[in-house]
Amino acid sequence: MTRRGAMKLLGWALIGVIAGTLAFTGTGVFVARAADPIKIGLGMALTGRPVEVIAYDDQTNAATVPGIYTKLLDVDKVDFVVSGYGTNLIAPLMPIAMERKLTIMGILGLANNEKYKYPNYFQIQPSGPDPEANWATGFFEIAARQNPKPQTIALVGADAEYPRHAIAGARELVKKFGFKTVYDSSYPPSTVDYTPIARAIKATNPDVVFVASYPPDSVGMVRAAAEVGLQPKIFGGGMVGLQFTTVMTSLGPMLNGIVNYDFWAPETAMMFPGIKEFFAEYQKRAKDAGVDTLGYYLPPFAYSAVQILGLAIESSKSLDQQKVADYIRSNEFSTIVGKVRFGANGEWAKSRVLQVQYQGIKGTDVEQFRGPGKKVVLYPEEFKSGNMIYPYSAARK
Repeated sequence: MTRRGAMKLLGWALIGVIAGTLAFTGTGVFVARAADPIKIGLGMALTGRPVEVIAYDDQTNAATVPGIYTKLLDVDKVDFVVSGYGTNLIAPLMPIAMERKLTIMGILGLANNEKYKYPNYFQIQPSGPDPEANWATGFFEIAARQNPKPQTIALVGADAEYPRHAIAGARELVKKFGFKTVYDSSYPPSTVDYTPIARAIKATNPDVVFVASYPPDSVGMVRAAAEVGLQPKIFGGGMVGLQFTTVMTSLGPMLNGIVNYDFWAPETAMMFPGIKEFFAEYQKRAKDAGVDTLGYYLPPFAYSAVQILGLAIESSKSLDQQKVADYIRSNEFSTIVGKVRFGANGEWAKSRVLQVQYQGIKGTDVEQFRGPGKKVVLYPEEFKSGNMIYPYSAARK
């Protein structure tokens, strides 16, 4: 799956749930405007799809974001805005949100508010209060617990917004956990052949390989690692895309042994109230909509972002940006992805980035990924569903 394909997947999930999420259960909340719809605006990769909210195709291009949101606010007169998907598309929205004093719901961006410290920004991705470090903390904790403890590590990622943040956090964790870095390099986002990168990493013989990558490079790195026989003791970390159904079914057994971040897995401890019903409805529509068959990665968090916005509007009984933001900042929300409370920087007050290990994958049949046991949760402890197979080569057998 391409990065643009991922954008479309999330965009369709957002469009499909906004109306239902903001259907208030109370009556008379907005007496003065009872006949008027609440308008939600967003820029998202949606080319070729009919929508019922005010949305424009951002073409997965950060340069389009300022124009899109200016039009949404000044021409379409939307009441609230939701960000596009990902760090790169949220970044250019931040100055507009700050200038207009908007409440902004961020959809899966990493550390977008660390520079701005804007109080009315809220991020649905469960990165936690220190997003760069929290992102990979579980990966490093797992590595440090192994006996004997791995000693050396290779860091590699694309030269783009998200990977730069992820690698920056990883470097701090390398120091904290006492690993020795034997490889630390980035590659251009335009890279198509990852075999030379895999060979260069293999030449340093690291115990651990941490990769921060977007979907095309994640697939490329997994295939290149298999091709050159790269077999560190632990492999994975920050690879975006391995969570998508099309990627899982295309890579199949090549995923076995990889330890990687995730946000949700079909394990018993993660069956929060409403999540089964959400997936039942989502998956019923997924085929006709041409989106991810299972939808386990992005859609429930997109839904929850708008769910929180809807609850805040309803509970504050206001469309005032500041009142809604104050309510979000001061309250905990029960969502389909669990309890969510935001900290001072708009990130989750407590990190809940999972580390999962792909285990026992046979063939490429999608049905094997519907239930527990294929993406075993290793971290955090409260959601742990199985034990790690170590080293990486043992899980590959």
